[in-house]
Amino acid sequence: MHLSGKAKRVRIYIGEADRHGNRPMHLAIVEMLRRDGYAGATVFRGIEGFGRTSRLHTATILRLSEDLPLVIDVVDSPKKIDALLPKLRELGVNGLITVEDVEVYQYGGPQHPEG
Repeated sequence: MHLSGKAKRVRIYIGEADRHGNRPMHLAIVEMLRRDGYAGATVFRGIEGFGRTSRLHTATILRLSEDLPLVIDVVDSPKKIDALLPKLRELGVNGLITVEDVEVYQYGGPQHPEG
């Protein structure tokens, strides 16, 4: 896949405890992105955070949380990102979702003949 120039980035903020059916929500999102041919996705696990309810989620020893914050970062063409947003709603994502314009400078390195 080739990706360069004008693109969009979506950041999806959810918690580890968020579910899609009996599966973790972040797995359902990443699997859907891969199945639908998106350029890629990265899931980041936060060590501390709070959201709409102001409830603190932390990885400190004294207050070990099983619901740490997760951020899923996706960059792709504007057309693909525009198609993604309704899919996230259909999955039942109820966290914060942001969209921003980005410029892709490089996507991967040079292709080698071996693949």
